[in-house]
Formats: sequence, structure tokens, C-alpha cells
Amino acid sequence: MKLHCEVEVVSRHLPALGLRNRGKGVRAVLSLCQQAPRTQPRPRAGSERGGRHPACLFISTLKDKCGTRYEQLKENVEQFFTKFVDEGKATVRLKEPPVDICLSKASASSLKGFLSAVRLAHRGCDVEAPLSTLTPVKTSEFEKFKTKMVITSKKDYPLSKNFPYSLEHLQTSYCGLIRVDMRMLCLKNLRKLDLSHNHIKKLPATIGDLIHLQELNLNDNHLESFSVALCQSTLQKSLRCLDLSKNKIKALPVQFCQLRELTDLKLDDNELIRLPFKMGQLTNLRFLSAAQNKLPFLPSEFKNLTLEYLDLFGNIFEQPKVLPVIKLQTPLTLLESSARAVLDNRIPYGSPIIPFHLCQDLDTAKTCVCGRFCLSCFIQGTTTMNLHSVAHTVVLVDNMGGTEAPVISYFCSLACYVNSCDMLK
Repeated sequence: MKLHCEVEVVSRHLPALGLRNRGKGVRAVLSLCQQAPRTQPRPRAGSERGGRHPACLFISTLKDKCGTRYEQLKENVEQFFTKFVDEGKATVRLKEPPVDICLSKASASSLKGFLSAVRLAHRGCDVEAPLSTLTPVKTSEFEKFKTKMVITSKKDYPLSKNFPYSLEHLQTSYCGLIRVDMRMLCLKNLRKLDLSHNHIKKLPATIGDLIHLQELNLNDNHLESFSVALCQSTLQKSLRCLDLSKNKIKALPVQFCQLRELTDLKLDDNELIRLPFKMGQLTNLRFLSAAQNKLPFLPSEFKNLTLEYLDLFGNIFEQPKVLPVIKLQTPLTLLESSARAVLDNRIPYGSPIIPFHLCQDLDTAKTCVCGRFCLSCFIQGTTTMNLHSVAHTVVLVDNMGGTEAPVISYFCSLACYVNSCDMLK
């Protein structure tokens, strides 16, 4: 029985000697082996079970294929540390020798099975799986530790075997994929996923389960949307770079701005008619490219961004309207008053507390230039903004050398609108 993972063996004597462990594991093959009596020949692989002769742990690395053996597992395990087993991490603490065998970057399911077998061996029970023999590991075993795989044609795409579980970077471009391969979603160590130049129309919400994913490239596909579920997944904490260019996306959900770790965002060559009006919440964003879309204006919170590079070339920016759109109502409705009170006072809300449709209303509330909120009672006006005020490097928005774009603004009251007009004058 074998487990492919990274292993670090830490001696518990080191602190007493004033020494520290290196703190980094190495790629290894961890085997649960049948320890044959010295007076008998070794049994063939799979011919003996764990309870007949003592089992031992055998750790082999690429540099040391002959490996290190830790004999006599029976009643020799002091403790199992399995808090992070779902992340492919665990530690087996042995009594003799006094070492901690730290395991990481393992397949969660394989790790659980392996630890169950070690527990049985520790108790002296039969292990319900064929045990390995004490033989040097072949070099081919370490090929399973691939961290990067690049596939750029249909003929190279694996159909009959799984992707190496240890992958951190996977690129499958020009493979004709019409959906995301569910086998990719089992790669829990994945940090970079490149699915560019395919025919994918929809993204599964389970992409959000890739807790370490930092870069997602979906350039040149057939996507029409980016789901709310993905915006509210663990990608909120991990995703840094997102490429959605050359798709068919018309709008992004307001929840998109919950991906607050984004630093690079590419939206070129879509059919965007608007950007999320809470764009200002993407405080870490440094690179934004949304050229060749159908944007008539920018959201008011756009001016809160601090960018290094901005490209909005080829959009259909409209000239600011002279007259505002007035949707004021006096007195305010109960819904409007309540919504303003909740948002202005930052009162927590959610679907378990109030109906889901009210949560959606609160999520899509407009922000007045004064900082307060408004739901459906507001004045809407349009002004012009020089894009150099939010970005160090700006690509011209048209062939005339312009760097200005219209920005839509909301006002919660007539007083706010009048004060804003006075300031502009």
C-alpha cells in the first residue's frame, strides 16, 4: 500500500539540542510494508496481510530510492494529527524512534485510506489491503509528483487516466472542451488553471472549491455569464488574476466585487453593457482591461480605484446628459426608509434573517456621492472623469486621443444633487 505525497521527518530531540528542523517536505513515496521474519524469504507483493507479520513504514525519495524503514508499527504510534486531512495534510507521531512524520500535498482520499491502514497496523489488526514489499522504488513512481502540465491539442488530452493529483499549474488550451472537466476539480493543490481557447459555455460552481486557486484564465471561450456562486465561494480569498476576455459576457453580477483579492482583471472583447457599480470595492485591483466592449458609461464607484494600468479603448461611451433622471419620492416608502437604515447603520443581514429578494435589493443599493445609500428613490446624473485620476497608465479611449469617460452618479436627495452641482461649478 503506497501514498504519494511530500514528507518531512522531524526528530523530537532537535529542540533539546538547540536545533530546528528545515521546515520543508520532499517528494516521497510512503509505503506500508509487510515486514517478513529474517529467517524466511520475503513474501510476494499482495500475498500477505498486515496482521500476519508486523507492518512497517518505508519512505523513499528520488535521491534515496532504497528508502528509510521505520519498523514495528504495532503499538508504536503515539498520536495521529488529522485536523487538516481534507487538505491532504497529516502527521504520524512515532514513539520509537521519537520522530514526527509530517505528510502534505497528498490526495485527501488516499491519505485517509493510508492512515486507516496505519491505525490498524498500530492496533495489531489485519490490514484490509495488499501491503507493499521492501524493495527500492522505481523512478517512474515519482512522475506522479508533477506540479505543472501543459496540454495544447486534443490528441494530447488525457481521456483514460486522471490528472496527477499534485498539479499546481494546469493548462488545457485548444482542446475543444465544451465544459470544465470534473477531474480538474479534484486537484486541490491547483494554483493556476488555464482553460483558454476552448468552447466552454458555463462554469461549474465547484471551481470555487479549489481553495488555493490564484489564477484563472478563461480567455477565448463561449461564456455568457460569471455566476454569483463563484463570486461568493472561496475564490474571494484566493483569486488574484482573472482573464475573461474574448467571451460573450454582457454583465457581471454585483457580487463580483466580493472577489476583493483580484489584482489583474481582463474583460476585453466581450459584450459588456455595464461594469458592476460597486467596482470601488476591488481595492487591490491594479490592472484592468475592458477594451472593445459596449460600455456607455462607468459606475460612480469607479473613481475609488487605484490602478497602475487601465485600458477602455473601443467602447461606446456616451456624452454626459444635461438633464438628470429624477426618481425621488416624498415621503420615502417604508421599504426605502428601512433599506437606508440597514445600510447606513451597517446592520448585518442575510437570507436566514430576511427574505432572499430583500437581500438582493440591499445588495444592489446605489451609493450616493455623500456616502449614504438609496434603493429606488434617487437622482441619477452623468459627469465626465479623466481616467488619469484613477490610473497611472491609461490607454486612449478613442482614436481622438481622449482619456476622459462618462461616469454615472447617484444622489439620495435633491440637496445632495444641488451641492454636487455647486462643487462642479
